[in-house]
Amino acid sequence: MIDKGFSGRVGTTFAGRDQVDPSGKTLAGCYRGSDGVQGYGAFSSHALSASARTTSRLSLPTLSQINTRRARPPDLSISVSMEGAADMQTLLTEIRNTPLLWMLAFVPIVLVAEAVAPHSHTLLFVLAVLAIVPLAALLSHATEAVAAKTGDAVGGLLNATLGNLTELIIAITALRAGQYMLVKASIAGAIVTNAVFMLGACLLLGGLRYHVQEYNRAGARLSSGLLLMATVALLAPSAVADLEHLPQGGGILNKLSVGISILLIIAYALGLLFSLVTHKELFASSDHGDAKEAHWPIGIAVGTLLVVTVLVALVSEIFVESVQKAAETFGMSPAFVGFIVVSLVGAAAEFAVAFAAARKDRLDMAISIALGSASQIALFVAPALVLLSYVVGPTPMNLQFWPGAVTMVMIATVTSAFITASGRSAWFVGALMLFIYAVFALTLYVVPPAGPG
Repeated sequence: MIDKGFSGRVGTTFAGRDQVDPSGKTLAGCYRGSDGVQGYGAFSSHALSASARTTSRLSLPTLSQINTRRARPPDLSISVSMEGAADMQTLLTEIRNTPLLWMLAFVPIVLVAEAVAPHSHTLLFVLAVLAIVPLAALLSHATEAVAAKTGDAVGGLLNATLGNLTELIIAITALRAGQYMLVKASIAGAIVTNAVFMLGACLLLGGLRYHVQEYNRAGARLSSGLLLMATVALLAPSAVADLEHLPQGGGILNKLSVGISILLIIAYALGLLFSLVTHKELFASSDHGDAKEAHWPIGIAVGTLLVVTVLVALVSEIFVESVQKAAETFGMSPAFVGFIVVSLVGAAAEFAVAFAAARKDRLDMAISIALGSASQIALFVAPALVLLSYVVGPTPMNLQFWPGAVTMVMIATVTSAFITASGRSAWFVGALMLFIYAVFALTLYVVPPAGPG
């Protein structure tokens, strides 16, 4: 208790008396001085606030405890493991829901078969083809996921450079083995297959579901124009190869091929700049696709891209080593294998995406995939292989094609440019293009080229 002589302020003495609150209760021990200032009794406001502070000190953590909790590092192992498990679950779900990816079982089968029976060339050839198809599809999914996370310009560049990565790996493997006929046949075959077969199949499948389909002519004109220019450049060495005044040995053709390759790569870069940066509004699709389409997380996409690239390289090695003997067994020339088989197998993933887009009336996307892929082969893959031949090939490779390939590539380019100029299509147009491709395949099978390429 505070006695009555307690001095609450300097020079002020309080007189003790009980205070009554407005409710009529007596607050014993409250003191009020002559100046009206409340004293320090057991139920005074100061005592109550002191009691509250004591209670808060008992219930709240101290400053040292707070600092200790803040200094304690978070346990990241659990969150990292949960993210990794979720990413793996995403990949497994994609594989379960995509029947084409079920063929990934052939990847370990062909690797084991190559170790157990390396001389069974026909078996290895068939297994390698069956393994490359799902790997190409998985590579396409990973490329799209990475491109979706990096913006329009970088994403377009990734799609352009990695879209034909399967064909590029197979061609590099054949380049190292010195099989230049297979390499040149795969270049010409990829251009024809994408510009005629893929485009025709898209028009046919879309036309069977929709009476008439329309698409953006600006994108088709750019791709067909680039393809026509690249075709003329690629075929220039073949046009002058038989001139009598050229020196023997191929030195002039090699120099011409290197110069044309550099020009084509420059044109390829300018085309990307035009379509992705300066005039990208001209190539906006008129279709309304699913803008909320889910893509893989960036971590699993990059990891898948690296792993699948290594697997494609390993399977391509087996494919190239067995293709010559297997072609003899099936009665196929290396030119037919490169022109038809390699181009169809390498573009299997693009076929699936383009055909699905055409069936959904997204013909802009389908035509962009078909003609864009053909343009990428002519503008990027072919020049890159010519330049790489000086590094990994036994001898430099030039751009001299056999006469049949020259004719087929030119017809395919002109046909695709003519077909896509109208901006409208029906199923019969696609059927005609498929007939053209069938004529090419039959001719190449019955009458293979005689030269070594």
